[in-house]
Amino acid sequence: MLSQPTNTSFDLGGGRIVTIETGKLARQADGSVTVRQGNCILLATVVANKEPKEGQDFFPLSVDYMEKFASAGRIPGSFFKREGRLSDYEVLISRLVDRALRPLFPEDYFCDVQVIITLVSSDSEVVPDALACLAASAALAVSDVPIKEVISEVRIGRIDGEYIVNPSRTQLAKADMDFIIAATEKNLMMVEGESQQCSEEDLVKALEIAHEAIKIQIAAQKELRAKLGINSKRDYTKPVQNEEIQQKVIAVATDKVNQISRSGTSKNERSEAFDAVKDEVIAALGEEATDADKKLAKKYYEDLKWELVRNMILDDRIRLDGRKLEDVRPLSMEVDILPTPHGSALFTRGETQALSTVTLGTPLDSLLVESAATSDYAKFILHYNFPPFSTGEVKFLRAPGRREVGHGNLAMRSLKQMMPGNDYPYTVRIVSDILESNGSSSMATVCAGSLALMDAGVPVPKHVSGVAMGLITRPADNKYAILTDILGDEDHLGDMDFKVTGTREGICGVQMDIKVDGLSMSTMREALEQARKGRLHILDAMYAAMPAAREEVKPHAPRMEKLFIDKEFIGAVIGPQGKVIQEIQRSTGTTINIEEVGNVGEVSIFSPAKEGLDKAVAWIKGIVAVPSVGDVYEATVKSIKEFGAFVEFLPGKQGLLHISEISWKRLESMEGVLKEGDVVKVKLIGVDHKTGKFKLSRKVLMPKPEMAPRPRPAEPGKPEATN
Repeated sequence: MLSQPTNTSFDLGGGRIVTIETGKLARQADGSVTVRQGNCILLATVVANKEPKEGQDFFPLSVDYMEKFASAGRIPGSFFKREGRLSDYEVLISRLVDRALRPLFPEDYFCDVQVIITLVSSDSEVVPDALACLAASAALAVSDVPIKEVISEVRIGRIDGEYIVNPSRTQLAKADMDFIIAATEKNLMMVEGESQQCSEEDLVKALEIAHEAIKIQIAAQKELRAKLGINSKRDYTKPVQNEEIQQKVIAVATDKVNQISRSGTSKNERSEAFDAVKDEVIAALGEEATDADKKLAKKYYEDLKWELVRNMILDDRIRLDGRKLEDVRPLSMEVDILPTPHGSALFTRGETQALSTVTLGTPLDSLLVESAATSDYAKFILHYNFPPFSTGEVKFLRAPGRREVGHGNLAMRSLKQMMPGNDYPYTVRIVSDILESNGSSSMATVCAGSLALMDAGVPVPKHVSGVAMGLITRPADNKYAILTDILGDEDHLGDMDFKVTGTREGICGVQMDIKVDGLSMSTMREALEQARKGRLHILDAMYAAMPAAREEVKPHAPRMEKLFIDKEFIGAVIGPQGKVIQEIQRSTGTTINIEEVGNVGEVSIFSPAKEGLDKAVAWIKGIVAVPSVGDVYEATVKSIKEFGAFVEFLPGKQGLLHISEISWKRLESMEGVLKEGDVVKVKLIGVDHKTGKFKLSRKVLMPKPEMAPRPRPAEPGKPEATN
């Protein structure tokens, strides 16, 4: 018999009630809750091993968000008719939750933890991703898995100037700001989203509104936990510590690490030097050192590096590569570097390099994006690849992982803000291949992608650039350092890393992870202002390389022309079983897409050659043309009859050229006069409106021969006269 469930509720605003319930479903999990708003129900479970694996020295957290198609009353469209691997959409939500949850666990907690969030009932107006982190945190809150704090996550959308917490799907479609924010009761933890060139102050306001809403959700989780009587968390095995080894590492490595950190060398040289010091540390342990001792020494060495480099940046205001805090590394960029792609650009910033290509396709190339509640086609696609050689490593080439999906999504959302509207006929695909990486290849992707779009002739009005920022703090003496264009090592060292993309006018995208307690909004404003200056510096270089989009696509890119036809002619252009449109495409080498928009048929014609495009346009215009009496046409003889010839004077339209209308001279038969395939010029002289038959004439276009004069009868007694 099921136990009595326990629940609590809160109001999102406007009577939108959210209910958290536990004790009814998935009771063998360490923690299990359902979160409900309207008809949307999420089931979140958490299970953690009691002991870490032997030798484990990192925290193995896995977070998976998945949507059951049955939740929306749908059957998956795949061959197997069942859910497969996580879609990119599900991966992105999983990442949002993972990034918010990970800092909650103690630094010395190394047990496997698995969080699974499942959409089991869908609501067409409730967007479930805004509730996923609340569900995951609530499952942890009602479990005995050790976490330091309770968190939650909300979406902030700005619609017609009004900031709305967790807007409906209909509202979100009209939003010019869309951010998901995670926070504890005191501190922000994670920010990700997009906007149509909002200001830094707009973003800060959204963060403040989100934090107040999150505090209400945290209070509800604490209330639920209190109802269950959960007051303590489980004990866990902590890693072995050895102060003697730690002191030996400090003695051997401190001066050497300080020297290398201040050398200003390249990434590879610095890495080799640090590795050499690590070897010295291991050697200093002596031959009697066990593998466990060596492993512990390596950990202490990494901890020492982390502390010394942070202190160098905070105290000396210099960085690992010798730059000042606000400096951007040297920039280099080229466009049109590849002859065959429709657009290309190479962007290099220090030791990070991205090669981006743009391909222009037809609407048939658009990407089907499905979730349980929605099914839509995307005409703008961005794929990000991170091969192992970019960091000088040897690894198996695998399908894109979660990191690649997340980085590509951030770049796509940023560049999407400048893309032309839905009436732009092309499907646009950007591929970003990272050739070298030492700090924010996703921001290099944004810059290279923007340049490549302009090189391809996509009518984007402005460049979008991006810069990765870092923040290092030391609460003991209230010191902090904001870093522009962070290195890979600085990303690991920082208390906050955030990426900001945008134009000269405002922010287009943000991804932010905050690991420090007590970050003030004044510090946040300062960091965003420094990011703005870095973004503008990069934009200046981008405009110097490519001032504006090409006025036309390149000669080898597909040409396009759009026609609007009467809805009643769509069937005529397509033909029975598609025979007409297939013949046009085959004969002209074009791709034709027809969409019904209201009472109009929108015909998009794509062709790699202008000649084929013109031929297809003329063909379709002929099909939809309404013949008018008096018009002259080039007609092709289709068949010969004894009484005349049937000719096609417009695509799909034939008429009779009667034997009497072929020539002013009387013809006794059609033999030798015309043959099938002949092209003759004819004039439409009549239409039988009852039968719809067309009457054509050739002779009216010919000079009419002069009549021979006829003799007049003679008057009596006079010779015969002539006219």
